[in-house]
Amino acid sequence: MTVLAQPLQHIRVMQERKECTERIMALSTIQDWTESQVLLKYDEAREVKYRVYRDDGIMFQEICEVDDTPIHTLELPVGMKLDKGSYEVLLRYVLLDVVAA
Repeated sequence: MTVLAQPLQHIRVMQERKECTERIMALSTIQDWTESQVLLKYDEAREVKYRVYRDDGIMFQEICEVDDTPIHTLELPVGMKLDKGSYEVLLRYVLLDVVAA
């Protein structure tokens, strides 16, 4: 490796680290995976898990079966940061809509 190539390689490695760090910072967990039993219509319940995260400034609620089968990912409106109970209410409405479809 030439003397000139070493600084260029170092610059490339530093740029890759910066891009990786920016991506990690862009994706952040607001609420980690939480299991929940959601009451549906007519005394029916469904066991699911969900998480809330931010990706590039956009918040999402990802809903899966307990066995990790995806159900739905809901994009939350800008500035909508809620408490755990409110995320569970959203979860119920999404599941009622998905079950009805």
